[in-house]
Amino acid sequence: MSIKTIGVLTSGGDAPGMNAAIRAVVRTGIGNGFRVMGIRKGYRGLIGGDIEEMSLRSVSEIIYRGGTILQTARSEEFMTKEGLDKAVAMCKHFNIDAVVIIGGDGSYRGALNLSNVGKIPVIGIPGTIDNDIGCTEYTIGFDTALNTVKDAVDKIRDTAFSHERCSVIEVMGRESGYIAVNVAIATGAEVALIPEKEFDLDNDIIKPIVEGRNRGKKHYIIIVAEGVGKATEIAEDIQRISGVEARATILGHVQRGGSPTAHDRFMASVMGGKAVELLKQNKTNRIVALQRGEVVDLDITEALQMKKELSYDLIRLNKLLAL
Repeated sequence: MSIKTIGVLTSGGDAPGMNAAIRAVVRTGIGNGFRVMGIRKGYRGLIGGDIEEMSLRSVSEIIYRGGTILQTARSEEFMTKEGLDKAVAMCKHFNIDAVVIIGGDGSYRGALNLSNVGKIPVIGIPGTIDNDIGCTEYTIGFDTALNTVKDAVDKIRDTAFSHERCSVIEVMGRESGYIAVNVAIATGAEVALIPEKEFDLDNDIIKPIVEGRNRGKKHYIIIVAEGVGKATEIAEDIQRISGVEARATILGHVQRGGSPTAHDRFMASVMGGKAVELLKQNKTNRIVALQRGEVVDLDITEALQMKKELSYDLIRLNKLLAL
């Protein structure tokens, strides 16, 4: 089919750099002769027809902004036949020939339904701070989230040192420990607890703290991915067993916000441009991904079947660096 009009939406959790990706899709799209329609609030907005045409100027001054100007939302209705039918009808009503979806695995599964059942061609761009999409080495927003957490940990370390405390810092990652491990290494934390690996309180937390104290350490940092457990309970256990004063800090949604780093802006721009180039070539139902340092495209069905495993070598490295 001949693609003349592209829709673009952001779905799932917001991630810094999504605006840069939107900007890239709109400007490269228009530059290649496409009409580009902005779909607000993800699949929910697609169902409701919250759609308007975008211009070169409508994406001015957004590359440095966090969040997403198109907003995002989760839609249970879209996962039903009735909801999908409404979404397809809206694509036809607005003459949208293909949709670029910026989001994570859940967004891609919705895209697969839109493509396979609704017969609307799609392109996926990976956007999630968790960096947990199996087919790609990198997702838009990950670097900014790491830097946000790094800055927070550095500040918390100052007071932890002043009071000789153990700080237990909970970061995002319900099913993925990429933020926790990377930040632990980057900040010199004693321990990183991740959902991919069960932990033993005595051996994995108490022992490093006690051994560190015996070597003269005055404070300790424990990074906990939210999927592991509650930071408050872990802090209570540490203080009760070791006698070291412990405090918990839950960083929460501050990790999603903020101006994207140069790396996230660059990757979002390249991936957005790649999505439009695929549509120009009439290559659809693809996922844009980073593999071995190169931006590539993969079949969406194959991409969703790929698994990503966090290297336990990083856990071992963190333990050695924290001695």
